[in-house]
Amino acid sequence: MDEIEVEAVDSLDPGITVDTAEYVLYGGKGGVGKTTMAAATAVASASDGTNTLVVSTDPAHSLSDTLEAEIPSRPHRIRENVPLWAVEIDPDDALDRTGMFGQDGALSGTLETMLGGDAGAPGGGDGSAAMMPGADEAAAMQLLLEYLDDDRFDRVVVDTAPTGHTLRLLELPEVMDSMVGQLMQVRERLGGMMDGLTGMFGGDDDASAEQTMGDLDAVKERVEQLRAVLTDPQRTDFRVVLVPEELSVAESNRLITRLDEYGVPVNTVVVNRVMEPLADVADVPADAFVAPNHEDCAFCARRWDVQQQALADAQDIFRGHTVKRVPLLAEEVRGERPLRVVAACLA
Repeated sequence: MDEIEVEAVDSLDPGITVDTAEYVLYGGKGGVGKTTMAAATAVASASDGTNTLVVSTDPAHSLSDTLEAEIPSRPHRIRENVPLWAVEIDPDDALDRTGMFGQDGALSGTLETMLGGDAGAPGGGDGSAAMMPGADEAAAMQLLLEYLDDDRFDRVVVDTAPTGHTLRLLELPEVMDSMVGQLMQVRERLGGMMDGLTGMFGGDDDASAEQTMGDLDAVKERVEQLRAVLTDPQRTDFRVVLVPEELSVAESNRLITRLDEYGVPVNTVVVNRVMEPLADVADVPADAFVAPNHEDCAFCARRWDVQQQALADAQDIFRGHTVKRVPLLAEEVRGERPLRVVAACLA
């Protein structure tokens, strides 16, 4: 097959201005392109001269592949010519660094015993923090809060974990309330018997229990701080990414509904991998990029019919939101040039 000549993106896009909030978060189902959108937004923001940090909270990181750079678990500048930093939050490292659940991220002995674990073996006897619902999300959240408040960065772009992880993070305050309530109930039922449990809990029970509930309150406070950021439309732009398929549209609608319940406003919906010419959505010459052939390719024509129905549904369901379309590109979206093309679609 003959190689397709594609005009250099730099000549097509001399400058993309990113006019958006201080914090930009991309959410949605796994595999729809959140990482691509976050990377593209961060690249364009930094190219505009804005000190930008792009953060991946997804345990299955792909940000380093998309940006074609080694990205550690601490913020690191990955471009010398533009002010772009990146970090991939590692859940285990986050637990170790925050220490919010005791040594090495494990549950405290008091909390573990009250909830039915083995106080003699941190984390339920296997060294893990698995008994603590949302422990990894809470630890990642604490680091994310630190990055959002970091004076080095004027904009923070977040590639969030898939839908379920994001919602569990927002549900953490209720989880904390429930756990603190359970602890109080246990203490009330045991009453004076607590004095006889010193050996089981190890040390002063009252002090240990107070410390446990204090730790839970601290976690809850941090999550509420994050909620305050997410619910502030002046500072945060939460964007939901989907693909033009019926199931993806439906799931995205459910996500937006749940986010609305938590007071998180979604301003933008990004429909990714649309089989239409790039020139239809970005300011590029019509012949600069190869486009799907809906006339001679039966497969392309059929997929376009399916996508058009999904696009129509999205326009109807997400009325009141800004709907951006990003065409399916012939080349893989990795590295500076294709990311700048995607950024042009989002601009």
